Amino acid sequence: MKTLKFPTSHKTQLMDISNEVSEAVIESGIKEGICVVFTPHTTASIFMFENQDPALRRDLLNALNRVAPSDVDYLHVGKNAAAHLKSSRMGNSVSIPVVNAKVLFGKWQGVFFGEFDGPRQQREVYVKVIAG
Repeated sequence: MKTLKFPTSHKTQLMDISNEVSEAVIESGIKEGICVVFTPHTTASIFMFENQDPALRRDLLNALNRVAPSDVDYLHVGKNAAAHLKSSRMGNSVSIPVVNAKVLFGKWQGVFFGEFDGPRQQREVYVKVIAG
Protein backbone atom coordinates (compact mmCIF):
# COMPACT_ATOMS: atom_id res chain seq x y z
CA MET A 1 0.00 0.00 0.00
CA LYS A 2 1.21 3.49 -0.83
CA THR A 3 0.39 6.54 1.29
CA LEU A 4 0.14 9.88 -0.50
CA LYS A 5 0.69 12.90 1.77
CA PHE A 6 0.15 16.49 0.76
CA PRO A 7 -0.96 19.88 2.09
CA THR A 8 -4.06 21.71 0.96
CA SER A 9 -4.16 25.45 0.46
CA HIS A 10 -7.84 26.46 0.49
CA LYS A 11 -10.95 26.01 2.64
CA THR A 12 -12.46 23.95 -0.17
CA GLN A 13 -10.61 22.63 -3.20
CA LEU A 14 -10.54 19.75 -5.61
CA MET A 15 -7.20 18.18 -6.52
CA ASP A 16 -6.70 15.82 -9.46
CA ILE A 17 -4.53 13.01 -8.04
CA SER A 18 -4.79 10.73 -11.08
CA ASN A 19 -1.07 10.90 -11.87
CA GLU A 20 -0.10 9.97 -8.32
CA VAL A 21 -2.55 7.06 -8.34
CA SER A 22 -1.25 5.86 -11.73
CA GLU A 23 2.31 5.98 -10.41
CA ALA A 24 1.34 3.94 -7.35
CA VAL A 25 -0.15 1.29 -9.65
CA ILE A 26 3.09 1.12 -11.66
CA GLU A 27 5.17 0.89 -8.47
CA SER A 28 3.00 -1.97 -7.20
CA GLY A 29 4.10 -4.21 -10.08
CA ILE A 30 0.56 -5.57 -10.40
CA LYS A 31 -0.59 -5.94 -14.01
CA GLU A 32 -4.26 -6.91 -13.52
CA GLY A 33 -6.54 -6.18 -10.59
CA ILE A 34 -8.24 -3.39 -8.69
CA CYS A 35 -6.86 -0.11 -7.35
CA VAL A 36 -8.59 1.14 -4.22
CA VAL A 37 -8.08 4.81 -3.33
CA PHE A 38 -9.21 5.85 0.16
CA THR A 39 -8.91 8.84 2.47
CA PRO A 40 -9.35 8.45 6.25
CA HIS A 41 -10.50 12.05 6.75
CA THR A 42 -14.14 12.81 7.58
CA THR A 43 -13.99 16.30 6.06
CA ALA A 44 -12.39 15.26 2.77
CA SER A 45 -13.31 12.86 0.00
CA ILE A 46 -12.13 10.72 -2.90
CA PHE A 47 -14.24 10.51 -6.04
CA MET A 48 -14.17 10.13 -9.82
CA PHE A 49 -14.83 13.29 -11.82
CA GLU A 50 -14.37 14.96 -15.18
CA ASN A 51 -10.74 16.08 -15.50
CA GLN A 52 -10.64 18.36 -18.55
CA ASP A 53 -12.57 21.51 -17.64
CA PRO A 54 -11.38 23.27 -14.44
CA ALA A 55 -14.56 25.39 -14.48
CA LEU A 56 -16.58 22.24 -13.82
CA ARG A 57 -14.66 21.79 -10.55
CA ARG A 58 -15.79 25.24 -9.45
CA ASP A 59 -19.34 24.30 -10.49
CA LEU A 60 -19.17 21.21 -8.26
CA LEU A 61 -17.90 23.21 -5.28
CA ASN A 62 -20.67 25.79 -5.83
CA ALA A 63 -23.29 23.03 -6.00
CA LEU A 64 -21.98 21.45 -2.78
CA ASN A 65 -22.12 24.88 -1.11
CA ARG A 66 -25.81 25.06 -2.00
CA VAL A 67 -26.42 21.57 -0.57
CA ALA A 68 -24.41 22.16 2.63
CA PRO A 69 -23.76 25.88 3.13
CA SER A 70 -21.21 26.85 5.76
CA ASP A 71 -23.25 29.83 7.04
CA VAL A 72 -26.07 27.70 8.52
CA ASP A 73 -26.45 26.86 12.20
CA TYR A 74 -25.91 23.09 12.49
CA LEU A 75 -26.33 20.94 15.60
CA HIS A 76 -22.73 19.71 15.28
CA VAL A 77 -20.56 21.08 18.11
CA GLY A 78 -17.68 22.03 15.78
CA LYS A 79 -17.75 24.72 13.14
CA ASN A 80 -17.11 22.29 10.28
CA ALA A 81 -20.47 20.51 9.93
CA ALA A 82 -20.77 21.62 6.30
CA ALA A 83 -17.40 19.98 5.55
CA HIS A 84 -18.58 16.69 7.06
CA LEU A 85 -21.83 16.83 5.07
CA LYS A 86 -20.02 17.55 1.79
CA SER A 87 -17.58 14.73 2.41
CA SER A 88 -20.37 12.27 3.13
CA ARG A 89 -22.10 13.22 -0.13
CA MET A 90 -18.93 12.69 -2.19
CA GLY A 91 -17.60 9.52 -0.51
CA ASN A 92 -14.22 8.49 0.83
CA SER A 93 -13.06 5.85 -1.66
CA VAL A 94 -13.14 4.59 -5.23
CA SER A 95 -12.23 1.27 -6.81
CA ILE A 96 -10.75 1.38 -10.30
CA PRO A 97 -9.86 -1.56 -12.59
CA VAL A 98 -6.17 -2.10 -13.38
CA VAL A 99 -5.49 -3.50 -16.85
CA ASN A 100 -2.00 -3.99 -18.31
CA ALA A 101 -0.50 -2.20 -15.27
CA LYS A 102 -2.59 0.92 -15.95
CA VAL A 103 -5.55 2.42 -14.15
CA LEU A 104 -8.58 2.14 -16.42
CA PHE A 105 -9.87 5.71 -16.52
CA GLY A 106 -12.55 6.84 -18.94
CA LYS A 107 -11.61 9.40 -21.61
CA TRP A 108 -12.45 12.46 -19.49
CA GLN A 109 -12.17 10.81 -16.08
CA GLY A 110 -9.79 11.24 -13.18
CA VAL A 111 -9.64 10.54 -9.47
CA PHE A 112 -9.95 13.59 -7.22
CA PHE A 113 -9.27 14.51 -3.63
CA GLY A 114 -11.85 16.92 -2.23
CA GLU A 115 -10.83 19.21 0.63
CA PHE A 116 -13.79 20.67 2.54
CA ASP A 117 -12.15 21.85 5.79
CA GLY A 118 -8.81 23.33 4.80
CA PRO A 119 -6.28 24.50 4.51
CA ARG A 120 -4.46 21.61 6.15
CA GLN A 121 -0.74 20.98 6.53
CA GLN A 122 -1.12 17.31 5.71
CA ARG A 123 -3.82 15.14 4.22
CA GLU A 124 -3.44 11.45 3.49
CA VAL A 125 -4.69 9.17 0.76
CA TYR A 126 -4.08 5.43 0.70
CA VAL A 127 -3.65 3.58 -2.58
CA LYS A 128 -3.92 -0.21 -2.47
CA VAL A 129 -3.53 -2.30 -5.61
CA ILE A 130 -4.98 -5.80 -5.36
CA ALA A 131 -4.07 -8.48 -7.90
CA GLY A 132 -6.97 -10.23 -9.48
